[in-house]
Amino acid sequence: MGLTLDNLLTEARNPRTMNLDSMTALEIVTAMNQEDAKVPDSIRPELPHIAQCVTWATESIRAGGRIIYMGAGTSGRLGVLDAVECPPTFGVSPDMVVGLIAGGERAFVKAVEGAEDNYDLGKADLQAIGLTEQDIVIGIAASGRTPYVLGGLEYANHLGCKTVAISCNPGSEVGKNARLAIEVAPGPECLTGSTRLKAGTAQKLILNMISTATMVGCGKAYGNLMVDVMQTNEKLVVRAQNIVMAATDVPREVAKDAIAQAGGSCKLAITMLLAACTVEEARERLDRCGGSVRQAVALEKPE
Repeated sequence: MGLTLDNLLTEARNPRTMNLDSMTALEIVTAMNQEDAKVPDSIRPELPHIAQCVTWATESIRAGGRIIYMGAGTSGRLGVLDAVECPPTFGVSPDMVVGLIAGGERAFVKAVEGAEDNYDLGKADLQAIGLTEQDIVIGIAASGRTPYVLGGLEYANHLGCKTVAISCNPGSEVGKNARLAIEVAPGPECLTGSTRLKAGTAQKLILNMISTATMVGCGKAYGNLMVDVMQTNEKLVVRAQNIVMAATDVPREVAKDAIAQAGGSCKLAITMLLAACTVEEARERLDRCGGSVRQAVALEKPE
């Protein structure tokens, strides 16, 4: 017997905020701040499971697969948010990390009634994007019982995908239906059942870890520098120059010139400067090393 709404931790009343409507503004935000401080501690026991998810996700990307997030409501929006931030941050194709939300894109800004309760819709949405066994499917459900997510996980399991469930109720249904369960327990919300609060914060932190650590594993960082950042505005143009300067210890004009020679690629510019080679050789080095700047620079210079 699965968990019912009545016995979910995310639906329980918080004894520390029983008089929420009688609190002053300062008392409310103080109580929320105190509750939010508990979120990182609730995630810590799940770090080995999160690391396993990162390993699987990195393997999927390297095999030509994708990371697929799916959820409903706040959980779905957080998945979409993490997915859409990957292209500008890591220079990847928009279809490498995909966010699916029950009810489609319009549900991001306005709830679509009944979508999250549609078990078959999860499967249909994965079929619509051509899910393959190389992909990893990560179901996100604070309650741990969202039918949309359960339907998607069942279909992904059937195809042989790696499947992961992120929930805020230990012993969740989604956890039981995934190959890997990441289950945190941040506890009852300040406002009963409002899982956009601590549960949402926990999910956001976990998704940050998954996407960032996976992209680092795929060669998208040199040290702690985002070397595949896309220069889509003036701030990012300067950031790209700063990244090259920090990585190579050259003045700004040299960094700008190297980036221009590299067609706007920080990664190529850094490799070219550190390995003292041409753009063509830098590109060949990176190809040989799976995109890792550190490994590309360490390669012996060809005879």
